[in-house]
Amino acid sequence: MAAPAACTRFSDNYDIKEELGRGAFSIVKRCVQKSTGNEFAAKIINTKKLTARDFQKLEREARICRKLHHPNIVRLHDSIQEENYHYLVFDLVTGGELFEDIVAREFYSEADASHCIQQILESVNHCHQNGVVHRDLKPENLLLASKAKGAAVKLADFGLAIEVQGDHQAWFGFAGTPGYLSPEVLKKEPYGKPVDIWACGVILYILLVGYPPFWDEDQHRLYSQIKAGAYDYPSPEWDTVTPEAKNLINQMLTVNPHKRITAAEALKHPWICQRERVASVVHRQETVDCLKKFNARRKLKGAILTTMLATRNFSSKSMVTKKGEGSPVKDSTDSSNATLEDDDVKARRQEIIKITEQLIEAINSGDFDAYTKIGDPHLTAFEPEALGNLVEGIDFHKFYFENVLGKNCKAINTTILNPHVHLLGEDAACIAYVRLTQYIDKQGHAHTHQSEETRVWHKRDSKWQNVHFHRSASGKVSGATTFDFTSQK
Repeated sequence: MAAPAACTRFSDNYDIKEELGRGAFSIVKRCVQKSTGNEFAAKIINTKKLTARDFQKLEREARICRKLHHPNIVRLHDSIQEENYHYLVFDLVTGGELFEDIVAREFYSEADASHCIQQILESVNHCHQNGVVHRDLKPENLLLASKAKGAAVKLADFGLAIEVQGDHQAWFGFAGTPGYLSPEVLKKEPYGKPVDIWACGVILYILLVGYPPFWDEDQHRLYSQIKAGAYDYPSPEWDTVTPEAKNLINQMLTVNPHKRITAAEALKHPWICQRERVASVVHRQETVDCLKKFNARRKLKGAILTTMLATRNFSSKSMVTKKGEGSPVKDSTDSSNATLEDDDVKARRQEIIKITEQLIEAINSGDFDAYTKIGDPHLTAFEPEALGNLVEGIDFHKFYFENVLGKNCKAINTTILNPHVHLLGEDAACIAYVRLTQYIDKQGHAHTHQSEETRVWHKRDSKWQNVHFHRSASGKVSGATTFDFTSQK
């Protein structure tokens, strides 16, 4: 419903209540409509922090949500734009995540899984009938309307959803969550509605045994599994699953999207529409036990991603680096729960984080040649070693490479916490972060130092160069040594 013309401000129509959740640029709060007393969930977006592209995505999400009216989809009721904030008013769903509810049930059978996936397919079918592809189907986006027994499953979060014409397929960008991505997306081929069916197949597999069909800690190997459609039905847990259930999964997890079953066809599958006759009604305790572990793993990863936003860990392949071996970069955050979207802004931010990693890797390994290739010859810096003075040029730093770096410690491990990247046009960027450095001195004692750093980057001849940085005085977190590690830039 649209806001009345006479009442254009959110506060004219709604009373704000407690917070329900928050994201990078938004906060969700319970609200009460003044005219009816009905409760809703208001997603409040701080538009001051949004880029022009972010605005386009917000408008796309609102436009898509207005098209969808289905009992298994979280509905958008209102959209109000004010000077610095945009308000999206949705159904208030209070039942929590479907997967969390399943593990709390006293009884859970294959027939229950059939009922769950039927509701999910109903929501997906409605989306596809209205020319919408969700692109991010996963457990976190499957909610329950209330805590009442038998409450409806509702599909949420259309932030990555796109609009398509009929069965048209094209390359719409790399988007989704790693374990639920389809082969065609990973191969960067044209895609469309079938990507949602693939994700449904992954979800159904989990609903039946409590773990996913594709899994590997290494994301490259995970993607190789998905692209090959390499999954199986191991004993003994799959021995008690009916052939009809496996048949539906096989049709959903068909690598060729043109041969993959559609949502409408899946709803007519015997295991769905003849559930009472086909699906087993035996309690699946092993599935519940595995699903508890699966949920715990999801929540842990989600908590890490939420609190740290983006954490990069620099270390060698082993925990301790011998002097002279350098320190290859290792990603410390498992992003298997994180939603991905391949767009210009995100790609450029990741590029800045990556080049910052390379610069600090050069520092840790004492590689002055690598440092000079990344640092501008006229690099300016405010740092504790300069005693409050602004220094210019590489020579000031060369002294530490020749006399300190790589000589006073056996091993170095650096972790960057909470990097925030600000893009300043096409050819400039600024990154701010907390730098945590662990090292082993020559006596074998372990130490940790923390500092806050800001670096300004400028792109020249298609190469990023560090033109300025500011580093706070290091704070010693643990250990004591005569070696002054603050010289580690």
